Amino acid sequence: MNADQSSVQGRARIHAALGDPARLAIVDALCLGDASPGEIARDLGLPTNLVAHHVKVLADAGLLERARSEADRRRTYLRLRPDSLALLRPPGLPDAPRVVFVCTHNSARSQLAAALWTQRTRRPAASAGTHPAPRVHPKAIAVAHRHGLRLDPAGTAHVCDVVDSGDLVIAVCDSAHEDLTSGAARPRLHWSVPDPVRAGTDAAFETAYTDLAGRIDRLAPTLAGDPS
Repeated sequence: MNADQSSVQGRARIHAALGDPARLAIVDALCLGDASPGEIARDLGLPTNLVAHHVKVLADAGLLERARSEADRRRTYLRLRPDSLALLRPPGLPDAPRVVFVCTHNSARSQLAAALWTQRTRRPAASAGTHPAPRVHPKAIAVAHRHGLRLDPAGTAHVCDVVDSGDLVIAVCDSAHEDLTSGAARPRLHWSVPDPVRAGTDAAFETAYTDLAGRIDRLAPTLAGDPS
């Protein structure tokens, strides 16, 4: 069994253990402090024998550990294992010296994504297009300005002139993802962000900005070496 399969199975056991409302309530109760099974039963209004069953399931899944009281050795306290809860997150991506965002024309989505990545992570980023336009779209420049970002109006480039072998390439449109099926520029990730240029409205560019910002906030902590 490889490491990825083992991780998936371990995460599945934890999800299964948390699938019961009472067990999830026990985990919630232990997030900020330890408690004895009796205290858990009292606080949650559960029979002690039912608490004992749920505690065993959670302990078998690796979520809890038991420790004897240093005062009354007959008493047991339950302690949450935060490292086990951390396993619920999918495995992270390997670190990369730079992230390159690619769309078709390099005039809106990829430009916004690169500027957002640099602003929010303080890490290097670039953008490129499979068929770059002569200039960045004015509405992309405008939405960037509204959110404290700066785009170079003439800063478009072809993907072949930008991507290096160590880059993490992210296609932020369907066309670019489907165009780059092989070679050094093959995307590692695909974000299917609707093209705001097609709608041409301020609202469409705001929606694209919000979509990209949310995806970047979710991705950044998964990269090994992320400073945050």
